[in-house]
Order: sequence, then C-alpha cells, then structure tokens
Amino acid sequence: MQDMDIIPGPGLFPAHRCKTIHVVRHAQGVHNVEGDKNYKAYLSPEYFDAELTPLGWQQVDNLRKHVVASGLLERVDLVITSPLMRTLQTAVGVFGGGSYTDRVDAGNSGRGAISSFNSPPIIAAELCREHFGVHPCDQRRSISDYQFLFPAIDFSLIETDEDTVWKADVRETTEELAARGLKFLKWLWTRTEKEIAIVTHSGFLFHTLNAFGSDCHPLVKKEICKRFSNCELRSMVIVDRGMMGSDSSTTNYPGKIPSGPDLPSDPGS
Repeated sequence: MQDMDIIPGPGLFPAHRCKTIHVVRHAQGVHNVEGDKNYKAYLSPEYFDAELTPLGWQQVDNLRKHVVASGLLERVDLVITSPLMRTLQTAVGVFGGGSYTDRVDAGNSGRGAISSFNSPPIIAAELCREHFGVHPCDQRRSISDYQFLFPAIDFSLIETDEDTVWKADVRETTEELAARGLKFLKWLWTRTEKEIAIVTHSGFLFHTLNAFGSDCHPLVKKEICKRFSNCELRSMVIVDRGMMGSDSSTTNYPGKIPSGPDLPSDPGS
C-alpha cells in the first residue's frame, strides 16, 4: 500500500478556529555553553536564572532583523514569554519597541531598557517555563525584580512573587512537563488574539510538541517535533478540533442579503 493510501492529504479547517503561533526558543544562555560540554554543569548554582551570552545577544539582534524585515513584527498581536531571565531578554530584544530609556534592562547585559512603544503587548506566563526543579538555571528570581528590569512586560498573570514551583530536590517529569504544555496550548484558546509569538525553552517545546503530528506524514511529524536551536523561530498553526473556542468568524459572509429568497439563477450561468 502506498503512503498516499494511509497518510491524509490536504485538509480544510475553518479559519476562525485556528491560531497562528510563532514559537521561539531563547537565545544562547551562559548555562548552554558549559551544559553542552558537560550536562552536569546544569546543576551548578553559578547558572541561577541564566542570562544571555554576548553571542546570545547577537542571535537576538539577528532574529529582530528577520521579524522586522518579514513583516512578522507588525502581524503579531501578542507575545507570551516564560518568566526566566533568558526568555525575558529574548522576548524584549526580538519583539520589544526600538526606543530605550535610561533604566537597565536584563541585569548585567549592559543594554538599556526596551520600551513597549511600537511593539505588541508582552506578557509572562508560568505555564511555558522550562522543567521545574533541580537545575538552578531553571529557577526564576522574584517578580518584583523582573518588573524593575523589564518595565515593558506584564507580569500580572503570575500569582506569587517568589518562585514556588521550583524545588531543589525534585525534577518535574517529562510526562508532567508535556501535560503542562498541553494545558498551556488550551489556555491559548482563552485569548482573543489570533497571531501569537511564544518565547520559551528547548525542553518545554520538545516534550509538548511531541504530542502532535501523529496524524501527519512522518516527515511533517519530524518537522514539528525536532529540537529547537537557540533563537530559532518556527511558525505553526494550531486548530480547535473540539470547538473549545466560541469566536465567530470576522470574514465569513452569510449571503442572502437582503433577507428573503434568492432570485432564480440564470439557467445559462
């Protein structure tokens, strides 16, 4: 049996039951450099809430140029970011406004604070954080600290100032992480925005996206699930198959206007 006999071909889905998401993994963090050499480096307290490296900031600048040149920055209605230093830095660097203030942004990065002027709203959400627990690089600092460093970001969705989900001796399982990822995607349907950028982490993306694509061609599944490089962006469409959302279409047109029966069609038409 040929692949075409068992693999579904092109399909149709109502546009108003879809959202476009532009998924970004944060740029290179200081923990990535040593962690790529020796995985045990992720256990070092030295990398608590790791910041971007100079190379990471170059990656941010390159992605910023891409989203501007491609017109994506103008299309995005909302940016959602994990509340960890490396994702917050990536989010404001890529999607934030171009003007600066005299405040310090991103700890010791040496960059000025990025304005929210001429940028989509940026909000922080705990659901799209990296694995909870054990690795100090995945522990966040207090929200009050972040609010000073990132005045352009809305932290109002985060319930506790201190990090209460990270535990020094308990690491979230991959199954728990994947379940949290699916919960995050369902939460997206409570948002009215249709085109959303998400700045998050490699592990979160890998384990969440692996839940999708089983009904696709194997190469499409591979495309969905392959691991993200630092500061990589992929655009995808998520669909509401179960009618979780109730938004009506803004572009559908009902016909039969004015009300009443249509005129008979011309037999020759």
